[in-house]
Amino acid sequence: MDNLIKPLKTEADYEAALVELEKVFDCLPNTPEADRAEILIMLINKYEEEHYPLSIPDPIEAIKYIMQEKQLKNKDLVTYFGSKSLVSEVLNKKRELTLKMIKALHKGLGIPYELLIA
Repeated sequence: MDNLIKPLKTEADYEAALVELEKVFDCLPNTPEADRAEILIMLINKYEEEHYPLSIPDPIEAIKYIMQEKQLKNKDLVTYFGSKSLVSEVLNKKRELTLKMIKALHKGLGIPYELLIA
């Protein structure tokens, strides 16, 4: 990429901006390089938002992920769901999460509400 900073319209522009950012990433604050890095970051973020949007995971997949991370088994979720059968039904997507379950999972396991109500 030349010294001109321009909108990122193609994947090649994006890749070039990443290379350029790598060159100035560890620069000192309040320098022209720091300004360049800040602008490149804004352009890269905009391109990524448009071309690589992050989607909110399925609530059940989020619960399963947390279970895996915390090494929990289905029986460990009975506290949050109320019974073994409810745990099974919810994790197999045969029953929806209730507000009570969502609150319990948020409070007990720290799962963000945004993930549970998606």
